[in-house]
Amino acid sequence: MEHNEEFAKKIKYLRTNKLMLTQVEFAKILGVSYESINRYERSKSVPTLKTRRKLVKMMKENGIEVE
Repeated sequence: MEHNEEFAKKIKYLRTNKLMLTQVEFAKILGVSYESINRYERSKSVPTLKTRRKLVKMMKENGIEVE
């Protein structure tokens, strides 16, 4: 499993470069609060397993390598 900081960078990259979404828009898609997205991107918190699975799926669909 990737280190939290690496995964956090990939979350932000997915949101900003691939999907071009705000934290609020991205949060709605994932079913979490925008504060959660903010914490994930800053490595202040780790997504739940359910959210992590969604993120990994989205990353793979957008050509982002995930361990």
